[in-house]
Amino acid sequence: MKILVTGGTGYIGSHTVVELQNKGFEVLIVDNLSNSSAEIVDNIEKITGTRPVLEVFDLVDREKTADFFQRNNDIAGVIHFAAYKAVGESVEKPLMYYRNNLVSLMNILESMRDNNIQNLVFSSSCTVYGQPDELPVSEKAPIKKAESPYGNTKQISEEIIQDTIKASDIHGIALRYFNPIGAHESALIGELPLGVPNNLVPFITQTAIGIRDQLKVFGNDYPTPDGTPIRDYIHVVDLAKAHVIAVDRMIQDKMKKPFEVFNLGTGKGYSVLEVIKAFEKVSGLKLNYKIVGRREGDVIQVWADPSFSNRELGWKAEKGLEEMVASAWKWEQAYRKKLADKQ
Repeated sequence: MKILVTGGTGYIGSHTVVELQNKGFEVLIVDNLSNSSAEIVDNIEKITGTRPVLEVFDLVDREKTADFFQRNNDIAGVIHFAAYKAVGESVEKPLMYYRNNLVSLMNILESMRDNNIQNLVFSSSCTVYGQPDELPVSEKAPIKKAESPYGNTKQISEEIIQDTIKASDIHGIALRYFNPIGAHESALIGELPLGVPNNLVPFITQTAIGIRDQLKVFGNDYPTPDGTPIRDYIHVVDLAKAHVIAVDRMIQDKMKKPFEVFNLGTGKGYSVLEVIKAFEKVSGLKLNYKIVGRREGDVIQVWADPSFSNRELGWKAEKGLEEMVASAWKWEQAYRKKLADKQ
């Protein structure tokens, strides 16, 4: 079975390609390499023994997208990751986010419809819940006004998918992730943002290894136990495995309705300072961090109620916080060593 993974050289995409190949799927990747590198394909091959096919183009290009799907009209499903994903950047560059995240999705759906490809797994986000009224957050929680253009693109994307499903034979599963961190145990793939990281853990590891002078903690005056925001951190490999289960569920015709939604999290929230302390414990290092003002677009606290995913998908996040940050640190060290060896 062939699966198309858009954004498959990216952070979550590359880990999902590994898990798909481990389960015997044939994988095609489309990526514009705007926030990743073609070398990732080499590392996926080292891990799995199989090289996925990579085509480099931008899914915002309607003609190139249509051409790709016409040439590959035998794919059994699409897992769509390709999107910009930084909350802070989306506040500064909203039009860039709307164009990239929404136009690419519309081009994919149009091509799926035209080539009778029915199965779409969509990379969604807990940002669709905004600042929730109740914690933990279940799939029944109301979709509130997004706190950022990024979050809004995820909300609108889900609406576009639902409307398309009503008017076609396409089926969709939206996986709403909480905060993915960590890296593959091989340390061959991990989170590698180009430029300054927008996410906490790569900023921690880059500060620890000396690339960044200081880690900024955005706000310590939130109504939480230590004043810093709380998130549900999930290991990227646990997350990747859920995508394989979702694809399988579609192919085997086990969906209960044409559009399904699942929260992917651990069900436990950790504050920014707790993540820093966990990292210091596993690495034996003291981090240079500084409390600064709040960042626009950040919610106060959010963590998942993953019981529906646990029950319905038979999936459960297995790795704890210390294991997550340890794997991220192992990846960072391996990556920097590889760079140094090249010089």
